Amino acid sequence: MPRYKLIVEYDGTHIFGWQRQVDTPTGQGFLEKAIEDFCGEVVTVHCAGRTDAGVHATGQVVHFDLVKEWDAFRVMDALNAHLRFTPLSVLHTELVGEDFHARFSAVGRRYVYRIINRRAPLTIDANRAWQVTAPLNVAAMQDAAQILVGTHDFSSFRASECQSKSPVKTLDELRFESNGNEILMHTAARSFLHHQVRNMIGTLVMVGQGKWDKTNLKEALDAKNRSKGGPTAPPDGLYLTHVYY
Repeated sequence: MPRYKLIVEYDGTHIFGWQRQVDTPTGQGFLEKAIEDFCGEVVTVHCAGRTDAGVHATGQVVHFDLVKEWDAFRVMDALNAHLRFTPLSVLHTELVGEDFHARFSAVGRRYVYRIINRRAPLTIDANRAWQVTAPLNVAAMQDAAQILVGTHDFSSFRASECQSKSPVKTLDELRFESNGNEILMHTAARSFLHHQVRNMIGTLVMVGQGKWDKTNLKEALDAKNRSKGGPTAPPDGLYLTHVYY
């Protein structure tokens, strides 16, 4: 059967995450319906990483199989026509081998978390960034973040409902950049625990506010206990930006 690999983007503001739910708008639900409307086939779409409600994507990767082979460009155009009233669009489509799997073939994932550090309410960036009104020391956040880079037991940054077999992950990158009042956290790893990125940024914002220092962060990491970590940042600022194969 022909297998199609897609890169999709979506605004997570008004969808309840990626995974299909009954009578609830989700990324998977929108895309599977568009495929059925396009060619009449009922398929299951597999993604590189399930995102939570409110989380966005600019580089989510998915795959699905069809009985009939179609030109990849035609598939992209047809799906976008059926997705035009949804917050999801297809950026790229290609035919791949049957051994490709959007999730299990991936060797790395990259996320960006956006903070707007200002007192004035967000308008254009509402629901697309986390507004932090207290001034943040980005240099302190960058310095402390390096404690988390490498292979660690990230239990202190793991959601209780996480289904990963092990809390041990290797964080390849964690860095900050700022431009005016926008602060971006870039992070990359082969895979992440549920809420790991949001829990890390929530904790590092405490460092930026002067409530914690890097010693507190190290103690939290070593505790291997979620109650010792910082708060979970809101989903609004989180973007899945790239998946590596």
